[in-house]
Amino acid sequence: MKVALFYEIPVARPWTRDSEHRAYKEVVEQAVLGEQAGFHSFWTVEHHFLEEYSHCSNPEVLYGHIAAKTSTLRLGYGVRLLPKPYNHPVRTAESVAVLDLLSDGRVEFGTGRSATRLELEGFGIDPRETRPMWREALGHIVDCWTNDEVELHGKYWSLPRRRVLPKPLQQPHPPIWGATTSLEGHTEMGRLGIGLCSFSVGLPPESFKEKVDAYRAGLAECKQPVGKFMNDQAATFTMVHCADTNEQAFSDAAESMVWYPIVGAKHIAAVADWQAGKDLGNYAYAGDMKIARDSGGLDQMNFDYIRDSGAAMVGDPARCVEIGQRYAASGCDMLFCLVNPYKIPHKAVMRSIQLLGEKVIPALS
Repeated sequence: MKVALFYEIPVARPWTRDSEHRAYKEVVEQAVLGEQAGFHSFWTVEHHFLEEYSHCSNPEVLYGHIAAKTSTLRLGYGVRLLPKPYNHPVRTAESVAVLDLLSDGRVEFGTGRSATRLELEGFGIDPRETRPMWREALGHIVDCWTNDEVELHGKYWSLPRRRVLPKPLQQPHPPIWGATTSLEGHTEMGRLGIGLCSFSVGLPPESFKEKVDAYRAGLAECKQPVGKFMNDQAATFTMVHCADTNEQAFSDAAESMVWYPIVGAKHIAAVADWQAGKDLGNYAYAGDMKIARDSGGLDQMNFDYIRDSGAAMVGDPARCVEIGQRYAASGCDMLFCLVNPYKIPHKAVMRSIQLLGEKVIPALS
């Protein structure tokens, strides 16, 4: 099982003029150490308007900076938002290609739709349109990468014949991934022949097995991948903190590992508030989050449950290895490690990355 760094880039209140500056600088330091520690790759979200939770709205600038400071660490979009008007598919194809050239072919191209009211409503996007928008954009991007000249004729985007430049270094193109939360979405990613980014939080490792089984079933049905080759890797993510002792790890991480899943679920639940009385379609999970929020169930989540269920990989190296092995046994090919869900101090995160590299990654790989 490969092990990757994963970031939201939270900026906890109270804010100062230097808060965001410091947050980004610390992420860069952690990424550089991550390469030295043996992490496979570095991934971030693309989020907009999610104050405190994620200040990572233009990650490709960050990827370019980290590419210049590293040589083997792969760079993952986790994910690029494809619905209109987040990112035009031609601009996405161009941007990913430039990063692939500058990084000597280290890009992993993750794609998604977004799942919060603040973002969808903020950009004027109908949730029911995001799946067909994502699917159309993905096809356009692959066409731009793999054809000398392209014409685009779709429902959402069109382009007269043009030569889209530059082309990526990796041939025929970087590995493609798709993010999903719903079980149906896992099957769809398999049918499209792209890598799986399974995004759920606050659940034990064994819950991933049903999802990866759905993904593998979809792969078995894939006759023509959306890309030029099949990427059959299954990735999921979890909150991670490793320290020299269990007691230190629990102390460092407890507040952040409760705050993150509760706040994230409330952001998703707000989609159901916004779309009240309408069919949620493949955002049905937002309705589940709303029920959990309104019943008070979300606010009952506590660190004891997260720690004891293995819903986070937290503890000393031996405990982290044991939880990581549970993910591997459930069918995970790559584990995204969210090493700072909210406000774990930078020094503690750096020590965590070091310990993961020395004692956990070798045991899992």
